[in-house]
Amino acid sequence: MAFKPVITLVGRANVGKSTLFNRLTRSRQALVADFPGLTRDRHYGEGRMGSRPYLIVDTGGFEPVAKEGMLREMARQTHQAIAESDVVIFLVDAREGLNRLDYDIAQLLRRSGQSVVLAVNKAEGMRYGAAAVDFHELGLGQPHLISASHGDGVGELIEEALERVPAPAGEADDEEEPDFDPDADESSDPKHRIKLAIVGRPNVGKSTFINTLLGEERVIAFDQPGTTRDAIEIEFEREGIPYTLIDTAGLRRRGKVFETIEKFSVIKTLQAIEACNVVLLMLDAQTEISDQDASIAGFVLETGRALVVAINKWDNLDSYKREWVQREFDRKLRFLNFAKVHTTSALKGQGINPVMKSVRSAHAAAFRRLSTPRLTRVLHDAVEQQQPPRKGIFRPKLRYAHQGGQNPPLVIVHGNALEAISDSYRRYLEGRIREAFDLEGTPLRIEMKSSRNPYLVEKK
Repeated sequence: MAFKPVITLVGRANVGKSTLFNRLTRSRQALVADFPGLTRDRHYGEGRMGSRPYLIVDTGGFEPVAKEGMLREMARQTHQAIAESDVVIFLVDAREGLNRLDYDIAQLLRRSGQSVVLAVNKAEGMRYGAAAVDFHELGLGQPHLISASHGDGVGELIEEALERVPAPAGEADDEEEPDFDPDADESSDPKHRIKLAIVGRPNVGKSTFINTLLGEERVIAFDQPGTTRDAIEIEFEREGIPYTLIDTAGLRRRGKVFETIEKFSVIKTLQAIEACNVVLLMLDAQTEISDQDASIAGFVLETGRALVVAINKWDNLDSYKREWVQREFDRKLRFLNFAKVHTTSALKGQGINPVMKSVRSAHAAAFRRLSTPRLTRVLHDAVEQQQPPRKGIFRPKLRYAHQGGQNPPLVIVHGNALEAISDSYRRYLEGRIREAFDLEGTPLRIEMKSSRNPYLVEKK
């Protein structure tokens, strides 16, 4: 998994941050953090320069000295985004020239200690001297003239930003994902290291779970949301199997603590999910399942990671409350029906063993080898029991299937007129394949490939 540096766009209102964000993410699916307190002014997306990926953060109009109201809340969000960044791109407006707020932001960025690249936006058609000369006063180095709306200078800007964040040793810039090897079955090796990311809202018990699992106070656990911040990795062995725990939490340096900021770090969670093989999503049984929980779960599903769910703090609930929590889960997180769900008490050590057993099973399912002959037999049996619906006078013909990838398993089905396969029939096939290969705990992708009709004469 390639390291993804975090680049944050900062500037006062209407300097073109969102336009630049959209340009940088237009060829990728933007990741919008639909979490309470974040939807208004912070968007998260993925970009790529050549073969090097990065995460990009769009922030709201920044007024560092705002004392109250929405502007103060927006400033808090931007403070946190700056603290999480590897490099900051500070946007200013070439048409309007220097503004008092630009000086305030520049002063704050210098104090932050972060690497800063100064971008002078809306510079299309302007001579370099006229557009850039005033912005040298900010003391942030050479200004880069760009046009976010036209794309002028944007490539050079991102190259400069990425040069400030060296790639980790051993990671080549031109490294590509290896082709899928159908004869390689990682799950068959009991010594294969399982990377497990533990994610969830603040104060659901992630750190307590890790401490109980390890049998020591490895991470700080405190009854206050946001006690911890940076993602940390912990290696350990359990029942002869090596693990790397990725906790989406860690001690925060005192200089980076903002007492009234929303402490949940979206960036760290996204990175942890992308870096792992299996995700353990922890929910709090004593609070309702929130949109934030659903957003995290949705991102796990989108990235294709294997998943286990733990509903924590179960020990203090009466039977009525337990029934209510289970109904809420079925109603709000029904799309996680492929995942094993456990009830736990991390504080008392209850339910830990079943959770870890499911983690191992989910990991094995994510890397399971699906042989072509058996896949094709399962496909034919499914069609024999229930044929796909006709579309007009044609009925799709499903001929054979083979595996196209792992983590998550990808099944490629070949045949004719497969573009007519409905979503409901695709779900039917998914259920049959899951059952046949015991794929509980992992998403499953099915790709349809129709053969070209050799008798179809193309019009010239």
